[in-house]
Amino acid sequence: SRADNFIHAVDDVSLQLKRGEVIALVSYPEYSPQDVSLGKKDVLIALNEDERLPFLDRAVDGLYAPGSIVKPIVAAAALQEGVIDEQTEILSTGALTIPNPYDPTKPTIFRDWKAHGNTDMREAIAVSSDVYFYVVGGGFEGQRGLGIANLEKYFRLFGYGSDAGLRGFSSKTGSIPSPAWKEENFPGDPWRVGNTYHTAIGQYGLQITPLQAARAIAAIANGGRLMRPTLIASSTLASQSIPVQQSALQVVREGMRKAVEGGTAAAVNLPFVQVAAKTGTAQVGSQNENMNSWMIGFFPYEDPKYAYAVVLERAPPGAERRAAEL
Repeated sequence: SRADNFIHAVDDVSLQLKRGEVIALVSYPEYSPQDVSLGKKDVLIALNEDERLPFLDRAVDGLYAPGSIVKPIVAAAALQEGVIDEQTEILSTGALTIPNPYDPTKPTIFRDWKAHGNTDMREAIAVSSDVYFYVVGGGFEGQRGLGIANLEKYFRLFGYGSDAGLRGFSSKTGSIPSPAWKEENFPGDPWRVGNTYHTAIGQYGLQITPLQAARAIAAIANGGRLMRPTLIASSTLASQSIPVQQSALQVVREGMRKAVEGGTAAAVNLPFVQVAAKTGTAQVGSQNENMNSWMIGFFPYEDPKYAYAVVLERAPPGAERRAAEL
């Protein structure tokens, strides 16, 4: 198939964002339950040896670095904590440079994917400025940041790091980096500001499932209710309120709509429905030779009813736009 030639695997989750009803739950590559039930030896051998792991239900158990799809959460957290307001602009010249106190000739450089100039919060979401979110996440010069403790707090409030609660399915919890997490995984290596920067743009040790991603963006769209997903229509609602002001969530929604109108999510600027979306890419592989490409969003923009998350696993470099189109 055309997807097979392009991609290692794909997952899709779609939710009715005010009730938590699962509309679609897709994991590819797939397998034929009929062939498995018949016990065809050659089929079973091929499936078990397939490096793409077709038996893995990626939608609920696939763990991926989310990349920039975390930026709406980071933005909402920054507004809620009073770290920055939506009009404050941060300059991206293409990189953030941290002086090295031990060797001034060797500063640490944290790169943006391009130079964006001055961006406020809505624009930073729309163009996905890494420098903006480095600063908002970890602080720089006169601008304080959220810090890793607040990043972890809000990621957990939006459902990262916990079972999404879809009854009848196992669900991986993923991981959220913190100083304690780093000490456990990298003993003796202290937490650094660069770890905070990378966590704020969805990299480093942050891992989530597509179901968690859809659940989180549904909460942004529906006004701050984190729904427990269900396969049973009209079942008893189960949700919890996220303590984030409506004004903060509205700024984030406007930034995501701006991303569709002329930013990184322009591939879903459709004539028949207004979508708000956020893309993300996370480099993977020992040499960063591949990427996981994400898109999350909700629609219709003015009266949101559905939220979605799609991830293409191990896409080749330069595949961002192709991923969005798929």
